[in-house]
Amino acid sequence: MLRISTLILLLLFVFSGQSYAQTHKMDWADLANPSSLSAKSLRNLQWMGTSDFFTYNADGKTILKGSVKSAQPDTLLKLQQLNEAVKLIQITDLRSLPSYSWVDNDNITFTHIGKVVKYSISKGTAKLLNSFSDNADNIEVDDVQNRVAFTRDNNLFVSLDGKEKAVTQDTDKGIVNGQSVHRNEFGIKGGIFWSPKGNLLAFYRMDERMVAEYPIVDVTQRIGTVKAIRYPMAGETSHQVTLGVYNPVTGNTLFLKTAGPDDHYLTNICWDPSEKFIYIAELNRGQNQMKYNKYNAETGEFVKTLFEETNPQYVEPLTPALFLKTKPNQFIWQSQRDGYTHLYLYDTEGNLIKQLTKGNWVVTNVNGIDQTERKLFYTSTAVSPIQRHLYALDMKSGAIACLTQLHGTHAAQVSTSGHFVLDVLSSTDIAKRYDLIDATNGKLIRTLQEDVNPWKNIQRGEITVATLKSKDGSDLYYRLTKPADFDPIKKYPVIFYVYGGPHSQLVSDTWMGGGNAWFQLLAAKGYIVFTLDNHGTSNRGFAFESIIHRNLGTIEVDDQMVGVNYLKSLPFVDASRMAVDGWSYGGFMTLSLMLKQPGIFKVATAGGPVIDWKYYEVMYGERYMDTPQEN
Repeated sequence: MLRISTLILLLLFVFSGQSYAQTHKMDWADLANPSSLSAKSLRNLQWMGTSDFFTYNADGKTILKGSVKSAQPDTLLKLQQLNEAVKLIQITDLRSLPSYSWVDNDNITFTHIGKVVKYSISKGTAKLLNSFSDNADNIEVDDVQNRVAFTRDNNLFVSLDGKEKAVTQDTDKGIVNGQSVHRNEFGIKGGIFWSPKGNLLAFYRMDERMVAEYPIVDVTQRIGTVKAIRYPMAGETSHQVTLGVYNPVTGNTLFLKTAGPDDHYLTNICWDPSEKFIYIAELNRGQNQMKYNKYNAETGEFVKTLFEETNPQYVEPLTPALFLKTKPNQFIWQSQRDGYTHLYLYDTEGNLIKQLTKGNWVVTNVNGIDQTERKLFYTSTAVSPIQRHLYALDMKSGAIACLTQLHGTHAAQVSTSGHFVLDVLSSTDIAKRYDLIDATNGKLIRTLQEDVNPWKNIQRGEITVATLKSKDGSDLYYRLTKPADFDPIKKYPVIFYVYGGPHSQLVSDTWMGGGNAWFQLLAAKGYIVFTLDNHGTSNRGFAFESIIHRNLGTIEVDDQMVGVNYLKSLPFVDASRMAVDGWSYGGFMTLSLMLKQPGIFKVATAGGPVIDWKYYEVMYGERYMDTPQEN
């Protein structure tokens, strides 16, 4: 028996050693199965209505209910139960749990194949709220009355109690209704805006008939075909946008009487809580003057300009106003007017009540307001430009408390009560971690799930995230990835990955420093992979970002050369074998580096590059370069 026991222990030791040795160097096959490299997630994690319970999908077939008080979640709903309920209202089986929203503490709503459905957890019943065309695009559901607005081709439609009505009936393809305008700049993500109670519908109408057509050749066919698109190039004629307001009951549409040149920008559309007024950030073509204007939604008449923002370089409003519920005549506005994106409290007459946040850091998100509307929760870069932390602001006293402790990038959901936080963390140490936090003091209640290293079976190259100094003394954050089998005696070729344009940040305190599996594969193949965020990139303040104005590709190249010179100083870098790679703005940067610093890089690949800024779009191109006529 002793010999058998000894043999078993020996075998266990051997096999455990073999298991440990099964870590392998990354190869192409690993990229073919990206889910195996991803951190475990709690899918559809959200607070359950106004309660302090939360829910998430366990396996695509079960919704679990979590509690602040108990570590053990309860099974709330199974896919089989949901399918049994929807069959009774003639809806085909769902293969997996849909993406749902909590209406209250008992009911969820979701859409499925042109149906809007409400399901009661307590009753176990489903109710059909509305239906819409199965060939609908740009679908927007009103959360209160469950009315649906959508587009088909270039026209806008609504579905009321399952009956479809046309809002617009334009036959000219040069007129586009209900879709995103201004080429998705200024934070614009769509063209349909339901009023808070679902009684009215605002929508963009874009007339682009005056914009020159540009031929796009489809080479995927054996015999190529040409499709013309309307593409407004910098300095050329741009499209014209107006904002319509549709009344689903009367069927009438009016257009707001926005003044100024026809090619100005209408952005950050926002309804007030009463549904009587609409607020628009109106930006001139030169993008150096913004007026925040108030309109009467019943008549279309201009009411007043609440305030203006000007800047000799550019003004870029990105976020609609956030109205308070307890004080519906007050709203929070985000602006970088003082050099950093901060929060300001206004009233609807345009009076600035107070600046809520201030400092040499950026507010990146407003996460919520508690029920009393005294505490405002926001995310900022106050700790570090490459980190994100959650803060609670007492709007009366001005006191601020940081609610997240671990370094990294936090994404938080605050409960309606404002008492608790569901926090998702990613850092250079932890791939993904879900925490339940007490919002009154920032203390950890419980870790719901943690995946420290989903790459435990793959040999991962060492990643360094640090800073270098630019010519003006600014910190430039970089990420350097070494091969997994790095030998300091050897010399390695370098792949220099670059983007470098506005609204980007490639280096961050997240898993793998913001890098991805592709970079790890390159490292596994024997390359050092390097990335640096230069002047012009985001979350560093307006001066750092806007210094590139009217002269793109100059200071950015200088900054990237700081990275090049640093690499040349490292004994393990083969400076004769350096490559640069980038897409879009990164493609432009790749070409700029090759042309302005010839002989540095042996190889370059530029994907989708901007070759000449006069061929780029009006909105983006003119913001950073002005027009070709001016510059």
